[in-house]
Amino acid sequence: MDARACPTVLDVEASGFGRNSYPIEVGFVLPDGHSYCTLVRPETHWTHWDANAETVHHIPRALILERGLPVLEVARKLNAQLAGQVVYSDGWANDYSWLGALFDCADMTPSFRLENLRALLNETEADQWHTVKALVSSERGAQRHRASSDARLLQLTLLRLRNADQAGQK
Repeated sequence: MDARACPTVLDVEASGFGRNSYPIEVGFVLPDGHSYCTLVRPETHWTHWDANAETVHHIPRALILERGLPVLEVARKLNAQLAGQVVYSDGWANDYSWLGALFDCADMTPSFRLENLRALLNETEADQWHTVKALVSSERGAQRHRASSDARLLQLTLLRLRNADQAGQK
């Protein structure tokens, strides 16, 4: 399948929104369905914590401190698995900033390019996005609000829209 039909999709969960927030979990799903997800151990200067964000992602700070991988290890794993790819995110502005914080702290450059998922959608698909995403989510049943699960939902939504487009063109 070409990248337009089934791209790699990435999602980032964070300590909050806005200034001083940082990534706490990164997950992605490749075109073949392989997924990867990891918690990110905060750097010592990453202290911002928004309780409202925690109610959305259900990841307590104590958990990321205990089980999160070091920033350098996460950056290396992302680069190894995503090298040379264009990777898509639906929260591009936030995810770009959070990945930037991760790679800056690791003193590394991403080996992949992050793009806005919206760039893959035509106007009809963009208009139908939220409706189709809600339908796909409902069909999947209860899922954890976690980075790789969210990335898979986005990928499946895009595939559903692509399949509808192809069916309509026949």
